[in-house]
Amino acid sequence: MDLSNDIAARGARFRELHAGPGLFVIPNPWDAGTAKLLTSLGFAALATTSAGLAHAWGRPDGQGAVSRDETLANARDIIAATHLPVAADLENGFAHSAEGVAETIRLAGEAGLVGGSIEDATGEDDQPIYDFNQAVERVAAGAEAAHALPLPFVFAARAENFLHERRDLDDTIRRLQAFEAVGADLLYAPGLPDLEAIRTVCAAVTKPVNVLIGGSGPAFSLTELAEAGVRRVSLGSALSRAALGAVNAAARELLDTGTTSFAKSALPYAEAQRLMSD
Repeated sequence: MDLSNDIAARGARFRELHAGPGLFVIPNPWDAGTAKLLTSLGFAALATTSAGLAHAWGRPDGQGAVSRDETLANARDIIAATHLPVAADLENGFAHSAEGVAETIRLAGEAGLVGGSIEDATGEDDQPIYDFNQAVERVAAGAEAAHALPLPFVFAARAENFLHERRDLDDTIRRLQAFEAVGADLLYAPGLPDLEAIRTVCAAVTKPVNVLIGGSGPAFSLTELAEAGVRRVSLGSALSRAALGAVNAAARELLDTGTTSFAKSALPYAEAQRLMSD
């Protein structure tokens, strides 16, 4: 199949997933190998993780330590490793300006991505969240660029208040409603504190809502989230941190006790070889 036709088909499938019915889970690989593993398990789509990529490369997340070019190169590796639709965590668009956000979305589409998210977080400690008007202008530019792409692209807008100790649900909803009004296809407020807040957000907008699970906050079941009105669930860096946790525990066992019982839970070599050969 021609690559453009393949990506168009992936984009169409991705749009259908967001149209429902029901909830779907989009896990977050950080490289081609984890993309192959997650594809083999039967998920319907994948999304990259900025934190997972940064940590795999020995860098901190969210501090500009991974460039746009590096992020898109990693996304291309993941796209090539799977037949599934792939979306990307595009952080704040790697730019403060609306024009820079639009360029990032254009490049994401050229890379073969069929979705991507833009945050309203600045990456700066002294002013962690863009002011309202600038945040909306950035989303409007990103949405316009996404909808001008020649292939389907689901543009997600993120309101980051709760990840930056701004526990203001009213402002979060105001932002999400404004993002919807200027063209965002998917809305996302990571770090919402409880199911009631999630229900309130879902009821306040008409576009699909993504919820992040697997973090340090409350644990919600998929059934609970579906009943609250959530359409998509992502894991962020949870899987990559689980992998780091497994390596940490294994190494500590070896150093502390001199034993290797951790190897019993490792993916068998033959299975790993088979996965990477597909």
